[in-house]
Amino acid sequence: MRAMYFDTFGKTPEIRDVPDPTPTDGGVVIQVEATGLCRSDWHGWMGHDPDIRLPHVPGHELAGTVVATGRGVMRYTVGDRVTVPFVSGCGRCAECHSGNQQVCPDQFQPGFTHWGSFAESVAIDFADENLVRLPDDIDAATAASLGCRFATAFRAIVDQGRVRGGEWVAVHGAGGVGLSAVMIASAMGANVIAIDIADTKLSFAREIGAVQTINATQTGDIAEAVREITGGGAHLSIDALGSPVTCFNSIRNLRRRGRHVQVGLMLGDHAAPQIPMAQVIGQELEIYGSHGMQAWRYEAMLALVASGKLAPQKLIGRHLSLDEAVPALVTMDTSTDLGISVITTF
Repeated sequence: MRAMYFDTFGKTPEIRDVPDPTPTDGGVVIQVEATGLCRSDWHGWMGHDPDIRLPHVPGHELAGTVVATGRGVMRYTVGDRVTVPFVSGCGRCAECHSGNQQVCPDQFQPGFTHWGSFAESVAIDFADENLVRLPDDIDAATAASLGCRFATAFRAIVDQGRVRGGEWVAVHGAGGVGLSAVMIASAMGANVIAIDIADTKLSFAREIGAVQTINATQTGDIAEAVREITGGGAHLSIDALGSPVTCFNSIRNLRRRGRHVQVGLMLGDHAAPQIPMAQVIGQELEIYGSHGMQAWRYEAMLALVASGKLAPQKLIGRHLSLDEAVPALVTMDTSTDLGISVITTF
């Protein structure tokens, strides 16, 4: 099969023929019909993820059709249209038994712990525990966009952030996960402020639900600007980018007893950001991480998509070929693309 392949971190990947995957006893092979290009893939290519072993095929947001199953798979058969959370649980540990597969200590992550979906097909383990059947009315590109950024934003806003109607929500960063968070928080009845450095992204954030926007290049004190707009600070704030500046601002702009959720990865030189701990203590702030979303929670998200309250297809920016995805990946840290780029031609 054709796949994007690299054997050195930071070296431009190649498109080459590699062996077709085979399923484990508990796994399946999926013919990939669409796969999203995510900043996490860039981090992996740069060598920021310790789970990756070279050589490697990246890609973790995917949708497609099951073309082979292991002998132990009971719930899925050849021909099923499926997607999968980018963090998949083993199904056997205490965390999985409690329903928290997203923090499984023996998790399976396509594109990180195993070869991923920037290929014509991909092997997925622990299939019965983690695959999600797709409704007929959701196309492959939209389904692929759910696998990481949209699902992660859904859990961050709804489950970790516990958003309520009428609250003020600040979203720092208007990339794929940030725009997803804007749409989801708005659909849940919150008043959303989007913060970014690009006017085009901020304009789009308004189109999908933001009631206010802040251009960080034109504002000296982001936290103070948020407090002024909200009359005291955000109830919930999301760092959707992952940088020392956005993490700090997201905590600083909270009102008393506010909630910060860290979604953007903090890796490499950014792994230990400054935190205004005196404010955290004195104002009893809550700080959460959010790492993917469990397969069983997709039902609630897909129901909102089916009802029309959520429209993830609006967040898809570019459709790419596998070959076009190579330069898109290596320049992702400086990209100004709007929305989510999805590989749909292999």
